[in-house]
Amino acid sequence: MSPKKEGKEKYLICRGCGAKEKTSGKNFKVSKNHDKEGEGIVVMDEKSKKEADSLPVAEKNCPECGHEKAGWWTQQTRSGDEAPTRFYKCKKCGHRWREYS
Repeated sequence: MSPKKEGKEKYLICRGCGAKEKTSGKNFKVSKNHDKEGEGIVVMDEKSKKEADSLPVAEKNCPECGHEKAGWWTQQTRSGDEAPTRFYKCKKCGHRWREYS
């Protein structure tokens, strides 16, 4: 999903199918993740930012700051017959990264 502003309205637009969803978030944090599988974009509005603070915690070393705790979640990013992707967010610096199974 890519953020787009049309007039005073803000939308998230799917690059694949063009679906458009209106959002009420005031701020967006957009970060690009470069990895072996290509480039991905993570968009977090105020609501999802608050939800990210309540993620389950794993003992994972952050590649940016070395902190040993990170929140995690899984998401199906490839076809349904492949394992889901696990995402991590450092509890100290907020850096996000992913691991493929």
